[in-house]
Amino acid sequence: MRCHVYRSRLRPDTYVYLAEKDDFSVLPESLRQRLGALEQVLELELTPDRRLARADAAAVIEALRTRGCYLQLPPPPQGTLP
Repeated sequence: MRCHVYRSRLRPDTYVYLAEKDDFSVLPESLRQRLGALEQVLELELTPDRRLARADAAAVIEALRTRGCYLQLPPPPQGTLP
């Protein structure tokens, strides 16, 4: 599955994966406002066994198929409990 990855300019380490290039209509309006401008940083072919730094590829694929997007948030600060 082809996917397009965008970085939020307002929220550090926050990324949005989209099934369709520049299709921000799949994002809720409130989320779009909180993320601010999105900058494309990557386009890749996603497979269930592909390694991603902070996300499970199979979960990303499922979200892209069902919702058209996947939101990757920054990791919690060091020393905090989950």
